[in-house]
Amino acid sequence: MKRALISVSDKTGIVELAQALVRHDIEVVSTGGTHKLLQEAGVPVTNISDITGFPEIMDGRVKTLHPNIHGGLLAIRANESHMSAIEGLGIKPIDYVIVNLYPFQATIEKENVTFEDAIENIDIGGPSMLRAAAKNYQDVAVVVDSSDYARIIDALDNNNPLTREEKLTLATKVFRHTAAYDALISQYLSKVTGDEFPERLTLTYEKVQDLRYGENPHQQAAFYAEPGAALHTIAGAVQLHGKELSYNNINDANAALSIVQEFTEPAVVAIKHTNPCGVGISETIYQAYMKAYEADPVSIFGGIVALNREVDADTAQKMSELFLEIILAPSYSAEALEILQQKKNLRVMTVAMTPQGGIAALGTPRTTLKVQGGLLIQDLDAKTVTEEEVKVVTKRQPTPEEMKQLLFAWKVVKHVKSNAIVLAREDRTVGVGAGQMNRVGAAKIAIEQAGELAQGSVLASDAFFPMADTVQAAVAAGVTAIVQPGGSIKDADSIAAADEAGIAMIFTSVRHFKH
Repeated sequence: MKRALISVSDKTGIVELAQALVRHDIEVVSTGGTHKLLQEAGVPVTNISDITGFPEIMDGRVKTLHPNIHGGLLAIRANESHMSAIEGLGIKPIDYVIVNLYPFQATIEKENVTFEDAIENIDIGGPSMLRAAAKNYQDVAVVVDSSDYARIIDALDNNNPLTREEKLTLATKVFRHTAAYDALISQYLSKVTGDEFPERLTLTYEKVQDLRYGENPHQQAAFYAEPGAALHTIAGAVQLHGKELSYNNINDANAALSIVQEFTEPAVVAIKHTNPCGVGISETIYQAYMKAYEADPVSIFGGIVALNREVDADTAQKMSELFLEIILAPSYSAEALEILQQKKNLRVMTVAMTPQGGIAALGTPRTTLKVQGGLLIQDLDAKTVTEEEVKVVTKRQPTPEEMKQLLFAWKVVKHVKSNAIVLAREDRTVGVGAGQMNRVGAAKIAIEQAGELAQGSVLASDAFFPMADTVQAAVAAGVTAIVQPGGSIKDADSIAAADEAGIAMIFTSVRHFKH
């Protein structure tokens, strides 16, 4: 008689699988809660203690760590010495292992979880059994995912045995699973101990979906999410309508979400190729949308729009007049959703917004960038500045309205690819210069885009001015106030140019490079 070992935390489908095993004269051995569940379901089941000759001890910490278990898992059937050894010791081979692990992830995601509770939910015996069975995959069918139960049942009921290749696939899934499990434990403990940049970094992500292709049709791609990703992230967004998301859609939507979450007042962001083409804030979401649209009515076509308030019918109607790829918002009125769903391909998504205080309230999550042969990791740029933190460096002080627009533009320029310049007035962007090789070049693009609206606008620069040419270009365009980090060895030249023109300039002492 063959033997199957079952020990699962997630009981989904396990009774049906056990019943199939028993139907085909396979002895089922089980532990703890799984044993109790199978007994209650009327499944003949042997307690693990009857195999090991020892009771479960230490509140279940030790129950499967025994030669009678691991000998039965690791014995290679084609190896005579292995089989002779276990036969001489009275160890019976184990042919099926169905195991999933203590819910460590679910435990640490609980509100107010204690360290002791987290530690107690680190599985020891489960990974050991899984790894042993997976190592001996040619002889042992090992299953860690309930979605694979159907294939085991089919193999039994239809005399359709698992192939060696299928067993290897199941074993490979096991090692991915245990690696991810250990990575979560490592990340949790590193956070507890304050090891911000440990000597070894192991990250784990869960596959969300395959994508049709990457940035271009010749590139394969998929989307993965962090385990337990926060609801306010793009991984936490829920699609209500429209065709499947693409690689570029997700990347752009992430950029839009990052900007709109900078604001606590009603705000709308339009994105094209991860750069904002229009940002507006106002007292209502409709007014904020109109400001974002009017900032660049050409570039918003085919773009992505993120809003930080519920979308009402009027706003939905205006947006429906355009071709947009995605709309992201925390919610939609019933009328708004009905309007937007008339556009077959428009992707309509909901996503939670950040708590009161905006992105700065989220702490310091990390961002990563894959480079050839390695990985860059850093804190997310969640830094914001207030009026009290900036320093006026010119003779003329900004007016209250100029200060408001400067702080607005500063929030936006942080999310524009460097070198970056943003012009703003009346609570909206009017010109964006992104990703240029020199700063004055970015300024000229923003000024040209703004046109007549540059007159009376403010200018934000993501980094300091290496010389006075950007200030001079701003003055010539009619800019009345500037915000920049400061810190150049030629700051005095820029300040002198601003003073000569009678405009205001403030320093933040914070740089926002975005490459």
